[in-house]
Amino acid sequence: MFKICLVACAAVLLSACGAPKIRTPGGGAAAPVHAPPAGVAAYHIDSAQSELRLLVHRAGPMARLGHNHVMVNRAVGGWVDAADAASAASFSLRVPVAEFVVDEAEARAQEGADFSEEIQEDARSGTRHNMLSAALLDADRYPIITLTSIAVAQAQPPGQLAATLAVEVAGHESTLVVPFTLETSAGRVSAFGTVALRQSELGLTPFSVMLGALQVQDEFTVKFKLVALKN
Repeated sequence: MFKICLVACAAVLLSACGAPKIRTPGGGAAAPVHAPPAGVAAYHIDSAQSELRLLVHRAGPMARLGHNHVMVNRAVGGWVDAADAASAASFSLRVPVAEFVVDEAEARAQEGADFSEEIQEDARSGTRHNMLSAALLDADRYPIITLTSIAVAQAQPPGQLAATLAVEVAGHESTLVVPFTLETSAGRVSAFGTVALRQSELGLTPFSVMLGALQVQDEFTVKFKLVALKN
């Protein structure tokens, strides 16, 4: 049985401003940028130190028949232009959907009581298979989730930043505003955050069976740590 829903990010992600396509002033759709523009002070995402983690919860009157899930992706790539002013910074992230690891024992243990139940290998494999299927992430047609910055601004509380992102998941485009904390040191930029996101905001339909008696919650939690090193 399929007991999980998506992601996203990447990266990464809080309140959505609906799910419109990103438009340029001329009216055309803006394509995500997968390589840094010429001349920027580029950093590259270090996959070995970066992680995207999704926490998904069961719901419905028969929720006891399902499981909560933890999905981890440690293959996030991309680039960052770490400008002197936060408002001038930009970045683009790529998340390969096939690299999500479902319900690894160590990750579940780290997330506490809601994820304390042991998940058998066949259940993990089934959940991953359905997550990547055409009904949800459609990994064969859309193997990469992309997140590209539109703007970065100061946020509250003081010291927090917020990035407006163009996100593409399974062929759906949406705009998200994502708060994060930034740390910088010589040759290194790190971003951290924990945010809530809804599948429906990404154009996805939460899994449901038995007329909704067993379902996956629309809202899920994203935890991210992104480390970029100077080229």
